[in-house]
Amino acid sequence: MKKIEHIGIAVANLEHASIIYEKLFGAPAYKEEEVASEGVKTAFFMSGPNKIELLEATNPESPIAKFIAKKGDGIHHIAFEVDDIIVEIARLKSEGFVILNDVPKKGADNKLVTFLHPKSTNGVLIELCQEIR
Repeated sequence: MKKIEHIGIAVANLEHASIIYEKLFGAPAYKEEEVASEGVKTAFFMSGPNKIELLEATNPESPIAKFIAKKGDGIHHIAFEVDDIIVEIARLKSEGFVILNDVPKKGADNKLVTFLHPKSTNGVLIELCQEIR
């Protein structure tokens, strides 16, 4: 793994949360998009070299809607950048991690993504991200 790619924060109201983060960072989101396959709208902010992704559910069955219903707004996941997501999936499976999707999906911000189950990562949802080339 190369670096932390972003920190994902689940929010009940993307518009309201975006105003807060715009004030916090002194700049608007550099990108907003919907990922229909995941049932989310996202907004990305920069803080120095670091990215923060805000995620709002677009349907009540999405993972973000379930997270907010259970825990409320807050940190949802930490994403790590990888060079080759297929190689990393195989490596991590061989190390005993539980992969939530063996085949990477198209995620936000031009990335292929997969997730590691929090039960295998000491309670933290981990996302692996590879830039789509």
